[in-house]
Amino acid sequence: MSLRSANLLADAKNLDLLRLLQADPRMAVAELGRRIGMSSPAVRERIQRLEEAGVIRGYRLELDPKAIGLPVTAIVRVRPMPGQLQRVAELARETANVTECHRVTGEDCFVLKIHLDAIDSLDGMLDRFLACATTTTSIVQSSPVPPRPLPLPTDGR
Repeated sequence: MSLRSANLLADAKNLDLLRLLQADPRMAVAELGRRIGMSSPAVRERIQRLEEAGVIRGYRLELDPKAIGLPVTAIVRVRPMPGQLQRVAELARETANVTECHRVTGEDCFVLKIHLDAIDSLDGMLDRFLACATTTTSIVQSSPVPPRPLPLPTDGR
């Protein structure tokens, strides 16, 4: 954490603002200001400082994969062949169904999260990587802990 980020996160109003934005990123600046007891321009300025410091990196819309025709989720561990590390990363970036790609320690170098329309689509998806890596796949049965906001530092309250 940078010194600038640490200073911004030491401010209780900034933490309140971040909590509200995590709960509802679409909340109007006027409403944010009302809830934390500040003017809209002051809230806008704080949000801008948090963005410039890299604390807030963007606002994302979360879609339900099943609702848009992608009911199958798989976690794929990828072990690149010698000299193929960058190629695997490129393939992951180029593949729209790969929604997460993490470079990890251990025997496998990457962990991917992919969404598919059917189990039958899995072979074609994995075949893209087989020229440069070996894969181990797990199908997600359920997600007892769905994506959630990061825990924010405590502010002594």
